[in-house]
Amino acid sequence: MKHALAIRHLAFEDAGSLGLVLARRGVSLDYIEAGRDEIAPLDPLGPDLLVVLGGPIGAYEEASYPFLTDELALLGRRLAAGRPTLGICLGAQMIARALGARVYPGGVKEIGWAPLALTAAGRESCLRPLAPEETAVLHWHGDTFELPEDAALLASTAAYPHQAFQWRQTTLALQFHAEVLAGEIERWLIGHACEIAATPGITVPGLRAATRQWGESLERQGRRCFESWLDAVAGG
Repeated sequence: MKHALAIRHLAFEDAGSLGLVLARRGVSLDYIEAGRDEIAPLDPLGPDLLVVLGGPIGAYEEASYPFLTDELALLGRRLAAGRPTLGICLGAQMIARALGARVYPGGVKEIGWAPLALTAAGRESCLRPLAPEETAVLHWHGDTFELPEDAALLASTAAYPHQAFQWRQTTLALQFHAEVLAGEIERWLIGHACEIAATPGITVPGLRAATRQWGESLERQGRRCFESWLDAVAGG
């Protein structure tokens, strides 16, 4: 694996610890900025790894954000070819939709640090380092998705049963954020200020305190998770 391409929807929601792992492996990482850069001309099979990152829009809102149509088409062709693909938050929802599953509002905002409940398959997967006895992860979403056909469910929370899935051997979808770096959390708190203010029970001081508690462990365990997945993809 030599080259990774990430589709970024929001400047501060970048590849985080995944980017650090790729750099250590000598994998170059380039970003496509959704809404600014053209997605339709991209070769869906070109990058060794495609990463679709998070953002505050819905995977079903192509009427308002037409570039989503091109993203879905790109994902559809790449997934059909079995090329390594990772989706985070909105990216996971986009993968689910590209695989024919429904994506829809979940009815409640899940924002903040909380542990995952790993399924049996999840504990045997690259998500093992993210087990609840190891770390909490950062959640920041209000949408959810049905599990695509032939997908293996890897993780859940009480509010959202579908938190992660693997499809075939080369596609991983994470509803939560395993990539976030603790030192970058202030950018999230600024960029999502309106959403934080509108979500009962969520406060900036509370998010800062939880980041101090869990940020370091997530950075460590998140890197282990991504290393494990990349090893598996390379081996496959």
